[in-house]
Amino acid sequence: MPLVQITLARGRTPEQLAALGEKVTAAVADAVGAPAGNVRVVVTECEPEHWFVGGESLADLRASGRR
Repeated sequence: MPLVQITLARGRTPEQLAALGEKVTAAVADAVGAPAGNVRVVVTECEPEHWFVGGESLADLRASGRR
C-alpha cells in the first residue's frame, strides 16, 4: 500500500487539492503498478507564517510580492 505524504503552504483551493490527490494517485499507481485504490495520499497544510525560505516566512515573501 503506497503512502505519499505532501506538505504544502496553506492557500490552495479544495479543487486544487483534489486534483493533486487524483494526479499523485494516478502517477504512483502507474509508476509502481499498484491499484489506485491501494494508494494513499496525505496532504498536510502549513501556515505560511510557519514556512521559511532563506530565513523569511512565506507570509512575508507573499506580502512583498516575492513569492
